[in-house]
Amino acid sequence: MAAANLTSRQIRVYASLQLCEARGLMAERQGDGTDNSASSQDGVASLAAAVLNEEASRLDDAANENAFVELETEALPGVGAEELSLREGLAKGGMTTFMILLVLNSLDELELAALSVLAPDIRDSFGVSDGVIVFISSASASFFVLGAMPMGYLADRYRRSPIIGIASLVFAFFVFLSGLAVNAFMLFWTRFGVGIAKSNTITVHSSLIADTYPIGVRGRIGALNTMVGRAIGVASPALVGGIAALAGGTEGWRWAYLLLGVPVAIFAVLAFKLPEPIRGQWEKKDVLGEAIEDEDPAPVSVEAAFERLWRIKTMKTVVVAFAAMGFALFTAPVLRNLFLEDHFGLDAFGRGIVETVSGVGIIAAVPFVGRRFDAVYRADPSRALALLGLMLLPVAVLVPIQYFMPNVWLFAGVGVFVNLLTGSAFAMVGPIIQGIVPYRLRGLGTALLTMYIFFVGATGGGLLSAMFSDVYGPRVTVVLLTVPAMLIGSLMILNGARFINHDLSMVVGELREEEAEHRRQQLDPESVPVLQVNEVDFSYGHVQVLFDVGFEVRRGEVLALLGTNGAGKSTILKIIAGLATPERGVVRLNGRTISFVSAEKRNAMGIHMLAGGAGVFPDLSIGDNMAMAAYPYRADSDESARRLSVAWERFPELAGRQETRAGDLSGGQQQMLALAMTLIHDPEIVIIDELSLGLAPTVVQRLLTIVEELKAQGTTMIIVEQSLNIALSIADRAVFLEKGRVKFEGAADELLEQDDLVRAVFLGSEGG
Repeated sequence: MAAANLTSRQIRVYASLQLCEARGLMAERQGDGTDNSASSQDGVASLAAAVLNEEASRLDDAANENAFVELETEALPGVGAEELSLREGLAKGGMTTFMILLVLNSLDELELAALSVLAPDIRDSFGVSDGVIVFISSASASFFVLGAMPMGYLADRYRRSPIIGIASLVFAFFVFLSGLAVNAFMLFWTRFGVGIAKSNTITVHSSLIADTYPIGVRGRIGALNTMVGRAIGVASPALVGGIAALAGGTEGWRWAYLLLGVPVAIFAVLAFKLPEPIRGQWEKKDVLGEAIEDEDPAPVSVEAAFERLWRIKTMKTVVVAFAAMGFALFTAPVLRNLFLEDHFGLDAFGRGIVETVSGVGIIAAVPFVGRRFDAVYRADPSRALALLGLMLLPVAVLVPIQYFMPNVWLFAGVGVFVNLLTGSAFAMVGPIIQGIVPYRLRGLGTALLTMYIFFVGATGGGLLSAMFSDVYGPRVTVVLLTVPAMLIGSLMILNGARFINHDLSMVVGELREEEAEHRRQQLDPESVPVLQVNEVDFSYGHVQVLFDVGFEVRRGEVLALLGTNGAGKSTILKIIAGLATPERGVVRLNGRTISFVSAEKRNAMGIHMLAGGAGVFPDLSIGDNMAMAAYPYRADSDESARRLSVAWERFPELAGRQETRAGDLSGGQQQMLALAMTLIHDPEIVIIDELSLGLAPTVVQRLLTIVEELKAQGTTMIIVEQSLNIALSIADRAVFLEKGRVKFEGAADELLEQDDLVRAVFLGSEGG
């Protein structure tokens, strides 16, 4: 039985068993005449029990300790703020941005309705089955996935107005091509282009709106956007159906697409002139009283962003819930129109009228929902999120009722309530997401939600609908998908509402930390450290291993990172190097936030890590390993040769063995080669994890000589070292970690005065 894999209670039981076993063994040996004293055996058993009980206490402490404290509701962004009218809120950010985005979003609704209403005509024109046209329509929605992530990535890095303008022009072009499609295959690919381009209306629009307009009116802005979009959507079935009917014949549907591209292109050009607001300005003003702008933001890594976003509990809940509901919601319009034609015999115009009637309710109701949402959010954000779940729950009952109505007017009447509830909930999810994600990640936050909803929900629902509709028909397919999907999604949102206040507290903490650092850099720019780690929490799964870790490294300084086994030393090194993303906290390089920068980019910025263990390519020669290290400089052969020459001079013992296979070297020689490969980049910060682990003293001395040379040259270094004597002999300062927390930070010689910490280092096992 391995004690490391046990719970604290199991460890204590295990300790008791070990004590009993030791005493039994003692008695047995005494019975055999073995010369073992009872006091000696009791001492060994007691020591084992003490060690195991100490491990149990460590696990208990780690489970119970948490540096982060959830704030009172009144301290959260947007809570308790002065009520603003919609007009006042729009005036603060300017009407132009909202109006242009509103029109572009409305035209997107028009295009979406066109495919739903015209699906039977397109099916007949191309001579395909219901399943094929359902799949094309739902798959085109899922193409948001391919566009959402790059659009969100761009939105978090660059000015958003040019992104909106270019994407909208591409959207107009592919809408026009849809009208020229000659077969289902070509239509599929034009829908591919439309889906990618239109994804900007979700990812980039929402990010820009959140930074442009105050928190207190975001619900009403989302509602107004939805109301106008739905008004266009409500009118569009009649409009689209009328155009198709007026053009006549099986090809009349094409004119709806040919005409739609023109207004989209006009407003796309206007979007290029939209102003760019300060990112996160309204959260900053609410929490800090002013909007501090990050003048040199570091590039965001998609991988790091998604890792941080997925650790936000509210985000995870909403993403999974809406992805589940997407199985039903995104195939519903096409299935509904197929049902209207097959069951009630309606043509394109008739189906358009039914869709128009069904959508009327949301136009009148959404403004009231938005006002109610903003009011509830100002009092308690958790209640605002629960409101979404309560709106969606009845849909699981209403949809089956709708599809068993005896006539088309009752069908449309029930549809009014279905559209009202789903449309209102979708209008409010945007303000929730924009509130809980870090303002640097708003574009990718919406992209993550979009990716799951459309890829998992729309595509999965499309595939199931394609299979079921050809066999069972539209009615059975809708019921089979809607009831479980809506029940699961709405109940998840209701359950997840308890997390939002915690996540908003995290936002407040990050903003306050950012302001404090900004003030320090303004007042004393000379004191800015080359590296800063602050308020970092990190977990492996559900096990938190770092708690509010923070320390600084000055330029040219050697910092020893010490601690007991499992203290979190290697984990914090990974976070600094960009190999792991914390759920809370910040990493800065020369005062610039790099928390969401990729490991590759951090390398380019000067952070290089020599990890413990295998750091070379064992099947390559020494020379080839060094050539691989110099690969980033291949475009400049002179620069590459210069760096290699410096490396060979620094490591003459390697220069004479360039043809030797790296795997044939001793452990110390491999460590030396790995260090040479690291130093070839002239790093600003060198991170060394367990430099001397398992190496002979002579090799360690050679490596320490190199480290001393680097120190003399002013290279900044962070060194994790198992030997306290070695670490403190080369370090200027030391940081001691215990149970995932910083217990000491100061001059290296001062650590020697901390008897309890020194004892922990000597008694702690290797690793960390």
